[in-house]
Amino acid sequence: MDQEQILARITTMVDDERRLRDALASGQIDSETEQERLGELERALDQCWDLLRQRRAKSEFGENPDEARVRPSSQVEDYQG
Repeated sequence: MDQEQILARITTMVDDERRLRDALASGQIDSETEQERLGELERALDQCWDLLRQRRAKSEFGENPDEARVRPSSQVEDYQG
């Protein structure tokens, strides 16, 4: 994935988070379902942010950003960037 694709995926996942919260507020889903799905989204978002960070770092230091790889969610959990 290139930078634009990663950013588009992040935007989609943020929109999905909003939809989940709206679905909970309107009673379409229960809080357990919301929390489970939000957890999945948060892990995927952490991975996307990490991949984007890796790509940018590789570019900055003259390396090939296409060599950046998605790392396991356990490795990038709770990414703060």
